[in-house]
Amino acid sequence: MIINHPLLGPRDAAEFTYLGDANLINRPEYDPQNRPDDLIQQFHDYLYIRENPAGEHRELWFHEQGDRSWLVVTRNTLTHEITKVELARDVARQQGRDGGTKS
Repeated sequence: MIINHPLLGPRDAAEFTYLGDANLINRPEYDPQNRPDDLIQQFHDYLYIRENPAGEHRELWFHEQGDRSWLVVTRNTLTHEITKVELARDVARQQGRDGGTKS
């Protein structure tokens, strides 16, 4: 599979590490009013319960053997066709998050 890196051009997927769902997943916040069992269930779901869609899906990839950038790749999970590749920092900025960087 070839990933068309926005800065470096086409790269083999072997240069990257797949890191899962790129959709915003909110970490549960501690609430002292919750019972411990509820908190455990919330963290279990946060860590392990993810969508496994058939079709178009946004994924997070890390260019481990290259410039070490993070990418959001929109890919069809049935055909492996990649329809869009964006720098994760640009996606975070579009969503109003700075991604841990300073402007």
